[in-house]
Amino acid sequence: MKIGVLALQGDVREHIQSLSDCGVDALAVKTISEIQSISALVIPGGESTTIAKLARSFDLFDLISDRIKSGMPTYGSCAGMILLANNIKDAIEGQESFGGIDMVVRRNAFGRQIDSFETDIKFKGITEPKIRAVFIRAPWVESVGSEVEVLAEVTDPDGVNHPVAVRQGNLLATSFHPELTGDNRVHRYFVENICNQLATF
Repeated sequence: MKIGVLALQGDVREHIQSLSDCGVDALAVKTISEIQSISALVIPGGESTTIAKLARSFDLFDLISDRIKSGMPTYGSCAGMILLANNIKDAIEGQESFGGIDMVVRRNAFGRQIDSFETDIKFKGITEPKIRAVFIRAPWVESVGSEVEVLAEVTDPDGVNHPVAVRQGNLLATSFHPELTGDNRVHRYFVENICNQLATF
């Protein structure tokens, strides 16, 4: 299986390394032909509005959205989570998402760059030790539909739990950046529990 990492903006190289460590043929993709050639996609962290605008500029937006709708396994981290959400809170005017996951996501929910932090979280389907989660201007999930499985949560200072990792069918999203820690278990979860268990698209 060939997995592409959308290479319009963001931490592309780190995702490719994490996937390669899982024994996957991973490559950067940013053209129509490259995206048509892959079996699965990773949408990296970065700036969600910039990624969406660039996808429009390069005539990739509808192709990516249609491939997601048709069943292509896709994983989005941080900005990628926003781009997989059907609904975005605190979106800028005209902001678009590829959609696919029945959830409402709040942009920059954990605060600005200065509020970035790390914490250990339990991730459903991944055994101990806990996942070290890096949050950088990260979103969180406000609400999910009935078909969305919550895989991990973080408690805010007010004691409210917020989903930070979710799955709906062949779509996976995390608020945090597992590609920055050297721990590839989230990528391995995507490869083994989603990509390898589905037909090639």
